[in-house]
Amino acid sequence: MFDPHLLWLYVGAAALLILTPGPDTFLVAATSAADGPRAGVLASTGVFVGCLLHILLAAVGISALIAATPWAFGAIKIAGAIYLVFIGLQGLRAAWRGHEGEASEPILRERRSDRALFLRGALTNALNPKAAVFFIAFLPQFVDPSRGHVVAQFVILGLIFNVPGTVYLMGLAMISGRATSALRRQPWVRRALDGLTGLFFIGLAAHLARTQAKG
Repeated sequence: MFDPHLLWLYVGAAALLILTPGPDTFLVAATSAADGPRAGVLASTGVFVGCLLHILLAAVGISALIAATPWAFGAIKIAGAIYLVFIGLQGLRAAWRGHEGEASEPILRERRSDRALFLRGALTNALNPKAAVFFIAFLPQFVDPSRGHVVAQFVILGLIFNVPGTVYLMGLAMISGRATSALRRQPWVRRALDGLTGLFFIGLAAHLARTQAKG
C-alpha cells in the first residue's frame, strides 16, 4: 500500500515530531507534575482522541476531494510541501533563538476529576487549529491514491504517528515532574531537536517536490 522509501521518511519525520516538545508535551508534563502520573496518563489519552479526530476528518475530507476533483490533490500536496518548509524554518528559528525566556504552561494545583483531565487533553488537541492544518498538509505527502484506499492510508499513517506519540506522552507522565525540570535544565537538548527537525523537514519538502516533479 505504501512506497517503502517514503514510509521510512514518514516514520523518521514522525519520530522527530514526537520527540520535539510542543503544546501536548507541556500539557501532559504540567498535568502530571501537578496531579500525579495517573492524571498525566489520562491527559495523554485525551490527546490521543483529539489527534485521532483530526486524522479522521482529514482522511474523509481529502478522500472526498480527490473523488470530486483529482487535480486538487496535487494542489494540496504542493501547499503541504510549502508548509513543511515553514515548519523547518520555524524549527531553525527556535534553535537559533533558544527557549530560555519561554514560559512553560502553568501548573494548576487544583485537583481535577478523571473526566476533566481527559477532556483537557482531548480539547487542547482537538481545538488546536495548527494540529488540523498539520494533518491536512503533512499526511497527503505520503498518500498515493493509485496504491489503494485513500482513507485507509490516512488512518494507518495517522496511527503510526498517534500511537507512539501517545506512548511517549504516557511515559513522560509516569516520570512526572522530574521530566519537566530535566527539560528546563537542559535547554540545549530542545535546541538540538529544533534544529534537527528544521533541517529534516526542509530536506523532506525538497525531496518530495523532486519526487512529485518526476512523477
